Amino acid sequence: MSACANFGRLAPLYRWMEYFSFGPYLQQCRVLRLDTMATCRNALIYGDGDGRFLARLAKRVPRMQITAVDVSREMLHHAAQRLPAKARVRFLHADALACEPAAFPEAPFDLIVSHFFLDCFDEEELRMLLARVNAAAADSAIWVVSDFAIPRQAIARQAGIFIVHGLYLVFGLLTGLRTRRLPDHGRVMRESGWVFEDRRNLLMGLLLSERWRRNASS
Repeated sequence: MSACANFGRLAPLYRWMEYFSFGPYLQQCRVLRLDTMATCRNALIYGDGDGRFLARLAKRVPRMQITAVDVSREMLHHAAQRLPAKARVRFLHADALACEPAAFPEAPFDLIVSHFFLDCFDEEELRMLLARVNAAAADSAIWVVSDFAIPRQAIARQAGIFIVHGLYLVFGLLTGLRTRRLPDHGRVMRESGWVFEDRRNLLMGLLLSERWRRNASS
C-alpha cells in the first residue's frame, strides 16, 4: 500500500525541507480553517507530519479531544514534543488503511482533518480510507482537506505539473511512496457521501484547502 511509505527518516528534516521548498505556504494552508474547527469537539487527524498544525489546534481549542494517526513513529514523536502540556491528544501509530473501527474508541468524530495526505494514495486506496473514515465519523462531520493541485491557469498549470511530478519523484526515492499522480479525491469523497462546501487556493492554485460535510443519508 502507498500508505506504508517510510516518512520516518525525514522527520528530523521535515520542517526545513518544507520551508526551503515552499516557504511558509504549506503551514498557512494547514491553519487556514482553524476558526472553522473551533466549534468541533472530537477530531481525527491524518498526515500532520511533525505536528505543527496539531500544536496550533490544541492551543486554539484546548477542550477538543484529538486522535492523530500516522504510520511513522518518528513523526508522532516530533508531534508529541510540540504539544501544550494539557492537550487532549491520543497518538495512534498505524497504517490508515488498516484501521478498523475498534481502533477509534473515541468515535464518532465531528471533525476530520487530512493535510497533504490524500495525495499519497491512488483512488482504490482512497475508497478504502473513506470506508474506514465513514465508520468513525459523525453523521454531519466536517472534513478539512489540504493538498496539492494542478492550477487551472495555463502558465501556472504547466509549472504545477512540473512541481507535482518532481515531488512524487523525490518522495518516491526518499520514502518508497509508490503513488505517482494526484488522485481525484473529490470524486471519491462525493461517491462516499461527502458534500463539497468550499475551496480556497494558495500559490495560484498549487495548494488547496477544502471543506466538506458528511451527508450520511446519501
